[in-house]
Amino acid sequence: MTDRELVDLAFTMLERSYVPYSHFPVGAALLCADGTVFTGCNVENAAYGSTICAERTALVKAVSEGHQDDLVRLAVVGNSTDYCWPCGSCRQMLYEFAPDLTVLVARGDREFVRLSLHELLPHGFGPRSLD
Repeated sequence: MTDRELVDLAFTMLERSYVPYSHFPVGAALLCADGTVFTGCNVENAAYGSTICAERTALVKAVSEGHQDDLVRLAVVGNSTDYCWPCGSCRQMLYEFAPDLTVLVARGDREFVRLSLHELLPHGFGPRSLD
């Protein structure tokens, strides 16, 4: 799957977002080494701390289906004029399972940038940090 295809797939998830409070839909698509893709959207909650981001939705779906060791590329998209950067919690969760992940971050006009998770979370703390 190309970067563009993954980003486009993530954009399809915006319509599934549940965002009655922020009105800021986010979509994600997570590609595994075998070609499997897990999608996600943000799901808000009146108890704001219970809200889950699109990236973590896709990640938890992948891990729950046995794909914790083969995550390759993630697209994160929103309708904003700026790029839809993953929050700190998402960066940390992604680092737990895929510190070498490639991340595609898009803005509403569908332009995107490609970065490594190491660029988004330099000096990240993960399982190897406990050795």
